[in-house]
Amino acid sequence: MRAVMLMALGGLTLTAGACNTVAPPVDTAPLLVGTTSPAPVADQDWFYYEDGGEARLVYGLAESDDLRLGLDCRDGSGRLTLSAVAGPDAQPELHLESGGETQRFTARSEPSQLHDGVFLTANAATREPVFQRFRQVSWIALWLDGERQAYAPHPGSASRIERFFSFCG
Repeated sequence: MRAVMLMALGGLTLTAGACNTVAPPVDTAPLLVGTTSPAPVADQDWFYYEDGGEARLVYGLAESDDLRLGLDCRDGSGRLTLSAVAGPDAQPELHLESGGETQRFTARSEPSQLHDGVFLTANAATREPVFQRFRQVSWIALWLDGERQAYAPHPGSASRIERFFSFCG
């Protein structure tokens, strides 16, 4: 009996000692998919235009018709018109992603006058989660024709995004 008690006490001692050497808990919360900021693309950036009661935020080449993604609004409206150019067989939707948020917007499709493909337009509210996240992380991705195209600002141009959304309301 004494041998059993000594073994039990020895086991408890080893267990207690092991508890003292366990490292503190590590935060194992999973990272959100898509929270890593994409790199800016050479010669492409976000451009902001304001004309009276309307504003436009466009990702593409400066001073060109190379539109990747366009967002238009009226002052304080809280509403957006989204536009993009896609391949001729593109689904009539704009699938956007930003910092772990993703949303699909049903789009109107019409033949593009400038490119080989279609011009897609959709309406949305500025309060949609994907746009709120875009305001926070300063990048957004557009899924077109099965490919993800991420649009990140160059240093110094991220403020254009917040300026646009502040204007739109």
